[in-house]
Amino acid sequence: MKNRQNKLGRLKIERIMSKHILSILLALVLSVGLSSAQQVQNGDFAAGKNEFTLNGKPFIIRAGEIHYSRIPKAYWDHRIKLAKAMGMNTVCIYLFWNYHEQEQGVFDFSGEKDVAEFVRLIQKNGMYCILRPGPYVCAEWDMGGLPWWLLKKKDLKVRRRSDEFFMDRVKIYLNEVGKQLAPLQIQNGGPIIMVQVENEYGTWGDDQKYMEIMRDNLREVGFNKAQLLRCDWSSNFYRYKLDGAVNALNFGAGSNIDDQFRKFKEVNPTSPLMCGEYWTGWFDQWGRPHETRNISSFIGSLKDMMDRKISFSLYMAHGGTSFGQWAGANAPAYAPTTSSYDYNAPIDEGGNPTDKFYAIRDLLKNYLQEGETLPEIPANPEKTITIPAITFKQTANLFENLPAAKQTENIQPMEFFDQGWGSILYRKQISACDHKQKLIIRDVHDWAIVYINGKAIGKLDRRRGENTIELPILKSKARLDILVEGMGRVNYGEAIIDRKGITDKVLLSDGKTETELKNWSVYNFPVDYNSQLKAKFQNKMATGPAWYKATFELTETGYTYLNMSAWGKGMVWVNGHNLGRFWKIGPTQTLCVPGCFLKKGANEIIVFDLDKQPANTISGLNHAILDVIGKDDSQQHKAAKSLNLNGKNPVVAGTLAAGSGWKTVNLDETTTGRYFCFEALNAQDANDNSSSIAEFEILGEDGKAISSINWKVVFVDSEETTKAANGADKLFDIQESIIWQTKIGDKTSHPHQIVIDMGKDINVKGFRILPRSDKSIKGIVKDYRFYLEKSAFKFQ
Repeated sequence: MKNRQNKLGRLKIERIMSKHILSILLALVLSVGLSSAQQVQNGDFAAGKNEFTLNGKPFIIRAGEIHYSRIPKAYWDHRIKLAKAMGMNTVCIYLFWNYHEQEQGVFDFSGEKDVAEFVRLIQKNGMYCILRPGPYVCAEWDMGGLPWWLLKKKDLKVRRRSDEFFMDRVKIYLNEVGKQLAPLQIQNGGPIIMVQVENEYGTWGDDQKYMEIMRDNLREVGFNKAQLLRCDWSSNFYRYKLDGAVNALNFGAGSNIDDQFRKFKEVNPTSPLMCGEYWTGWFDQWGRPHETRNISSFIGSLKDMMDRKISFSLYMAHGGTSFGQWAGANAPAYAPTTSSYDYNAPIDEGGNPTDKFYAIRDLLKNYLQEGETLPEIPANPEKTITIPAITFKQTANLFENLPAAKQTENIQPMEFFDQGWGSILYRKQISACDHKQKLIIRDVHDWAIVYINGKAIGKLDRRRGENTIELPILKSKARLDILVEGMGRVNYGEAIIDRKGITDKVLLSDGKTETELKNWSVYNFPVDYNSQLKAKFQNKMATGPAWYKATFELTETGYTYLNMSAWGKGMVWVNGHNLGRFWKIGPTQTLCVPGCFLKKGANEIIVFDLDKQPANTISGLNHAILDVIGKDDSQQHKAAKSLNLNGKNPVVAGTLAAGSGWKTVNLDETTTGRYFCFEALNAQDANDNSSSIAEFEILGEDGKAISSINWKVVFVDSEETTKAANGADKLFDIQESIIWQTKIGDKTSHPHQIVIDMGKDINVKGFRILPRSDKSIKGIVKDYRFYLEKSAFKFQ
């Protein structure tokens, strides 16, 4: 018995020693490759009185935003190293819900989607991480990161606690995020120091209870240790409170830092100061000028923050590319984003440092904290190459490669046919008619070609608000085809419920009566690679929308660019990788091809072009073309005539106070109207003949801003749409960083006028104006007149 007890005792000791040895080995494995400052050990980060603290010591965050989903995994480590060499000590990341749950209930965090691996690489490089998991994130990403399949619920409400389905799916998603990333909080030995609750909610609403639920969701899924964060703008951060989360403000290059934080410090006198997104540049939209931000103004405001010990995160440090279908859109007015997300960031689309990078590095070397040094700038692991011109001989016409049809009585958007992205064809027979008729489509999302018996008779563009085409006289029954391409889903504001295809109904009008067309055949064309392979290619010229296929040989691989300027509108796949969208209107005329998408020897390329130009060749380039606008007059609100205000009396006139922040004007009594004209009579600077406004809101009877989702610019006497994207619709785009301004260099004197159609009669109590928020005062309005009419204004 005693021998048996001794034997059992020895076995127990051996098991304990084995577990101890395994623990030591595991710790050694986890620590391999980590910097000495980042060995796996528990730490702490918190928002203290007027400062952040890291392990009990004051810490200023110098973060750079990088999106793992916009960079091939092969280059993650390089981009992180570049951010550190630029002077960052932290990497900020968004998670895109729709990237990880493309099909309801099926989550994918593997391979290119392995966000935990990306976070571990941040730690391996001796840096910290700010995690921004949403569920809503914006980021110029399709539907702001919300999954398309939510839209199959017809009465869907998002970012509202009243929709139980939405709220339940959010919890399921965040629970999966918690499994992946909660173990990587700094308190668990990981690099995550802060976790953001939702995103810029102040621009959406003021439901504090909703934000509290989002906060509690994060805590429940395991983020109950890391410091929580909320991000809003200086113009709306006060719309709700969120206990337990530190506040940060978002603003752009060249901002007046003291103005940005003035009201914030009054409301939060002991809070650490942080710019949650300091916009290094801006995103590009199809048909509008390439966005850039001046280095000197950008560096000036960054230095102001550093001198005041204000933490920041550069949005973006490196933008990369919105490959495939992931580029989103803004509204109002509808403006889809390009696939290039270069963003005029300090690290360009191909992963190369720019002049802005070196300017930031040169500045931040003077603000390093204890124990920090700037590492050498890492070389790009991929050289840039120029591939030979590619000639296409194999084609597949779309109308000869229709998939199986689906039948529906009432026309519906693609989501109700279980399609997430791509194009959709609606077909039916229509009766003969001895006079011309108008085809009315409500509404096109987003770009359509209408065919009668296979012949294209016109195009409709949502950006222009187009929905009507005149049909020819039909001597007999005819086949009506409506091919609709869905572009990026709106990622910002209430228009985010953005179904694709035809979203309501199709009508035939003879000028007196309108008849709804029913009983459609529907054909779906998704964007996944396997769907493109179903096309039957032949050696012949294409007619109309078609696929084009070719192979090209390479003796070496590297980053390269495809020049798509001779083509029309569509998508490109290289070796199965969807590079994103091209469109001849620019400003982006190239598609970026990362070297890891290529291989030595034969490479396959497939182009799908809905609006083919007379070309069958793609040339290769060793650089991006981001700033060439093709023919597109959709954003020009031409002042061919002058506004006639004779006999019109303004409902209010006055003087706006100088200085930053919203200016509110209340009418003497509530007045009803559909059309308003704002007339700027002069500027705050008497010698300035220009006008500019960041945002304009109409206040309804309850004193709150009404929706601008259906507003249209009827007239503007001057706008800048060539040198910058500062057209009149920027007056109501809910993006205060982008302004309306009169044409640069225009010497036309005041007054300057804008006329807006609000879409219906509104009971107006007043209006609010937000001046530009940068250090410039150019064009800021002083004296004004405001007109409101039920009927349209007249011109002469």
